[in-house]
Amino acid sequence: MGFSAYKEDFKTTFSLAYPVMLSQLGQVMVGVADNVMVGRLGAIPLAAASLANSIFFLILMFGIGISMAVTPMVAAADGEGKIGKIGRYLSHGFVINGFASLVLFLVILGLSPGLKWLGQPEEVVVLAIPYLLIVTFSLVPFMFFQTYKQFIEGLSQTKQAMYITVLFNLVNVGLNWLLIYGNWGFPELGLNGAGWATLIARILMAFAIYLYVTRSARYRQILRNFRLRNIQLPILKKMLRIGIPTGLQFIFEVGAFSTAAIMMGWIGVNALAAHQIAINLASVSYMMASGLSAAATVRVGNQLGKNDIAKLRQVGFTIFGMVALFMAVFALFFLLFRNYLPLLYIDERPVIEMASTLLIIAGFFQLSDGLQVVGLGALRGLSDVRVPTLVTLVAYWVIGLPLGYLLAFYLKWNELGIWIGLLTGLTLTAVMLIYRFHSLSLRLYRQSLRKQSSPA
Repeated sequence: MGFSAYKEDFKTTFSLAYPVMLSQLGQVMVGVADNVMVGRLGAIPLAAASLANSIFFLILMFGIGISMAVTPMVAAADGEGKIGKIGRYLSHGFVINGFASLVLFLVILGLSPGLKWLGQPEEVVVLAIPYLLIVTFSLVPFMFFQTYKQFIEGLSQTKQAMYITVLFNLVNVGLNWLLIYGNWGFPELGLNGAGWATLIARILMAFAIYLYVTRSARYRQILRNFRLRNIQLPILKKMLRIGIPTGLQFIFEVGAFSTAAIMMGWIGVNALAAHQIAINLASVSYMMASGLSAAATVRVGNQLGKNDIAKLRQVGFTIFGMVALFMAVFALFFLLFRNYLPLLYIDERPVIEMASTLLIIAGFFQLSDGLQVVGLGALRGLSDVRVPTLVTLVAYWVIGLPLGYLLAFYLKWNELGIWIGLLTGLTLTAVMLIYRFHSLSLRLYRQSLRKQSSPA
């Protein structure tokens, strides 16, 4: 197979992935802006944001995982050329995601008082709980937005969600400036102002994508098959068999980092603030790599629908190569600028020194982080979610976190030990997922060859 074939795959994948990457980058940059603005209030508000977000994003990512069932099913139906299926998957996705948003909303409301019993500094918890309650209300509009986003991305149309996301992320940053500091006569709400800004921006995002999809001629024929009254249990089960394990994958990964944040709080306020800075910077590259993961889901799912397994393998390994090159650049960036990047957030020397040390490890785990998220996306395109879910459970919770706890509290490596545990979990996940994609796609390829060679 010539270089030109891979070059063409690179172009197709990049044209599909870059809007998702920019959209994800926009989401992350709002988080960066939140932390930079909150960081100006001091280490305690920044630590409170870290604690609250560690809980909220754990639940939010489970919701995102559930919503992702829409994409591979729409992509496969698109590959088959079956418009009716696409509309039915969208309506079933709405039912699943709407119910999930309400359940997750109630879960966070129930968990929020429990922050008092996590062994965190009292002054941090006092600020974290009201902030968490405010951002929790953004779950419902976010899941509404996410349903439409996954639907249009499954149709290989990724630019529209990017435009909406970037626009309202800028709105979010502007609202932060008004509500955190009380500029232009607005109330000075401090950390809670960042929460209100997030809630308002997500409501506007949901409304904008609704207007786009329902008024666009492009989706008119598909929406004719959108019927909330004709919900079928077999389709719900099929989507949940993808969505729930995908959500659990995010729970196991994000939960590992959330648990790491809690362990950082046991070390102290400075360690927790440093962790928030380092993980916030690392999330920039991760969320952009997740754009390539989304492209992997769509392209692999599309080739699966066409039953072109040779092309499917070519597409998958091309995207693995792309993410490896992409994350290598970020690794170098973190290593070279580790002493300067924390200055964007805070001017307290102990926090800056801790964060710069953690960025060394963040640089090393860039490659593993990118490969594992693309591995999850490619396998999701094959509707293979159960084994990857088990892989994430073992890598993070059986190996990575216990190792981090041992290094941090028994060998007294403190925050460094926790992050070495995270690095170990990410690396094991990446290796196992790449092998899983190779073995599963090779099995499908051999099956397709046998069918072609068998007499009619």
